[in-house]
Amino acid sequence: MRVGHIWRSAMIGAAALLAAPLPAQPAAPAMAPAASQLAIDLFYTSRNGPLVWFASADTRAAAAKLSVLLRRAEIDGLAEGPAMAASVAAAIARGQPADDRIISSAWVRYVQAVKAPVPGVHYGDPALALRAPSVEAILSEARLAASLSVLVDQVAAVNPLYAALRDTAASAGAAADPRVRATLDRLRLIPATGRAILVDAASAQLWMLEDGRPVDTMKVIVGKKKSATPLLAGTIHYITFNPYWNLPDDVARVNVAPLVIKRGVKYLKAARYVTADGFGQQAELVDATSIDWKAVAAGEAPVHLRQLPGANNMMGAMKFGFVNDFDIFLHDTPGKTLFAKGDRTLSMGCVRLEHADRLAHWLLGREPEAPSPDPEQHVQLETGMPVYVSYLTAKVEDGRLAFAEDVYGLDPKVEVAAIDSATAPN
Repeated sequence: MRVGHIWRSAMIGAAALLAAPLPAQPAAPAMAPAASQLAIDLFYTSRNGPLVWFASADTRAAAAKLSVLLRRAEIDGLAEGPAMAASVAAAIARGQPADDRIISSAWVRYVQAVKAPVPGVHYGDPALALRAPSVEAILSEARLAASLSVLVDQVAAVNPLYAALRDTAASAGAAADPRVRATLDRLRLIPATGRAILVDAASAQLWMLEDGRPVDTMKVIVGKKKSATPLLAGTIHYITFNPYWNLPDDVARVNVAPLVIKRGVKYLKAARYVTADGFGQQAELVDATSIDWKAVAAGEAPVHLRQLPGANNMMGAMKFGFVNDFDIFLHDTPGKTLFAKGDRTLSMGCVRLEHADRLAHWLLGREPEAPSPDPEQHVQLETGMPVYVSYLTAKVEDGRLAFAEDVYGLDPKVEVAAIDSATAPN
């Protein structure tokens, strides 16, 4: 199945980064903060001074790779990287036991930079949040690695999507573009291993990922500017077949209540709406004639409106819920013609799927099927599936750097000249 062209360059690895020309080096080194340096010293003294970087030909090669990575580490969010690279290069040249600590100090800073928490993301599943590892964890992993050189490559790559964008931006001379930096920050959250769902609100696209690489893609519809789809990370545990559509308060007030006032409660029956005392599994139906619809329209009285499952249900045949504070979920839709639009910022915030059945098949590993025709049929997944709703305005298209429109205004502003320069033909 054809995967979207945005990430065609996802196979680009850290090798391209290592092969690129090196910028001029600043003279002054910048090493670990005092607290981290104390932890580094403790690591060495408590183990009788083990060598991490000068232990073998492999570890010396890893140190050389780190020096190269640091020279370009500003794009990874480590502003002091070029200065640290000079210090590491000097330490490698001297090759004394004390220099091993200097290289370890730089490695700690680099790892903590690329694994730092991602700003602006709301976590429905806190286990998905990035947490910068401790000095002890970083250095223990380095010392025990089967190949420290391979470990450096893996950490530097972050994940295939990140590596592709970083390397392409560096080659295009756009490493300092704030839109690139913002997108790279958001991409750091995507795992390099396992399976995950990635939704990009900027391009209104979804990818199914395996080991960080897209294996399938589809168009989605995301929130309007005034009801922007937030950045989220959560876990899908089941698929709901034959779902109700529980109408948001503002939709019930603005779109439905005036029509009930005008046409009577028969409108509700025609549209397959029912009124209830809540939206939970045990919700009981309420007589629609007992509701003061004028008060509902005025925002003075609450109402719980839900649309019954069926061909015209706004949730379509299935939905994919996950815990989050915004009640955002992925769902099918009967309005398939809208996917032909270029601008697909059309929803109230939830994510409508072009091919919900395809996503369900990928999740279940079989043809998706409702257990019964009854409403709200949940089918459990064997393992929870991480879903990341992100905002990726910098992208790789046909091997070149490109930018999506910043429809939600989340990116740092750049000068028009910078935009023209970054996207100009080579």
